[in-house]
Amino acid sequence: MKTYLISYDLRDKTYFDYTKLIEYIKSYGTWAKPLESLWLIKTDEEIGVVRDNLSKSISSGDKIIVIEITGMNWATFAISDDVTDWMQRNV
Repeated sequence: MKTYLISYDLRDKTYFDYTKLIEYIKSYGTWAKPLESLWLIKTDEEIGVVRDNLSKSISSGDKIIVIEITGMNWATFAISDDVTDWMQRNV
């Protein structure tokens, strides 16, 4: 399985609803949310598939970035123990 970092910038104020996007991210089952618009997920899906599926939950003026972080080094400050524990198990 791969671990991906997902971040988004929802800029279209007429469609400013995070609900559909957040529900989709959570549907991966293995996820963590270390920051307001930053998520980590673990999945077998390819990065392009993740990006394409996420983009269906946003408006055309919004932005998403998906980065594979499997096996990467990381460090945090003031991030909850739940998230750092998740990262230790999944990154």
